Amino acid sequence: MKIRLFITGGTIDKVYNQSNGELEFDQTHFPEILSRARVEVDLLIEELLLIDSLDMVDVDRELILEKCAKCDERLILITHGTDTMCETARLLGESSIDKTIVLFGSIVPYAVSDSDAFFNFGCALGSLQLLETGVYIAMNGRVLPWNDVEKNRSLGVFQTLSS
Repeated sequence: MKIRLFITGGTIDKVYNQSNGELEFDQTHFPEILSRARVEVDLLIEELLLIDSLDMVDVDRELILEKCAKCDERLILITHGTDTMCETARLLGESSIDKTIVLFGSIVPYAVSDSDAFFNFGCALGSLQLLETGVYIAMNGRVLPWNDVEKNRSLGVFQTLSS
């Protein structure tokens, strides 16, 4: 069983620039993450974007939707910035693609100590292989369906709409 991993950016792939004190993109960390995690599944990586989700526009989301619909794999992981992850999940969910899709990211960049990136990736990859067809967000140890998830910005966690 092959799994497609679409890279779209977000905090998970940012690095700290010591000269200006800002978080920015250099390159994806996923080759290193996959090596460290000793992933044993057949994972195909495709970098679509490397942007902050606040900079993501409709055409970017349409690209993600098109790539999900057209790829041969039925199991899809998507890295995504947490600020607009729910919007992309909604677009994918409403499109009724007959695949299992899990979006994930991190609140703290992978390259920074005490990041949640590694944990969220493991949770997303493991749950992807067990979930029914549909679109989900895997964050903070929870896997929630696209139509019942929101980011609680004050707590920095994802939760059900009724939480």
